[in-house]
Amino acid sequence: MSPDDIPLLFRHSSRGLRASALREFLMKVAKDRGVTCLITDDREMRRLNRQFRRLDYATDVLSFPNGNGGEIAISLDRAKAQAAEHGHSVFDELRILMLHGVLHLRGMDHETDSGEMRRAETRWRRKLGLPTGLIERTAR
Repeated sequence: MSPDDIPLLFRHSSRGLRASALREFLMKVAKDRGVTCLITDDREMRRLNRQFRRLDYATDVLSFPNGNGGEIAISLDRAKAQAAEHGHSVFDELRILMLHGVLHLRGMDHETDSGEMRRAETRWRRKLGLPTGLIERTAR
């Protein structure tokens, strides 16, 4: 499978983002799982969060597992704000959110496990040279 086979959909201006590098990253962390990633805005993320989780706010990443993979939705608006807040690039923040989403697609849940997802996210983040992950941020 080549990175071009990974569906990466932009419903928000993707100007300045390296789509091919994001596809490569997604392929690396998703491995052989069929994963589709939607990059959209806060408005659509709020709608999706309300529809699927009954929470009426925009969130940064949502995961929808199905069989051997699933779908991830990411808010570019949240990614930009979080990147600025944590002092790294939007590209890095998108990769952090993709990794987080893929771990959820693999059945991990940091809200209910005993730190398994946090440890996995930390290992991957260090291996890939990424800044602080989502779970580490909330643990502070």
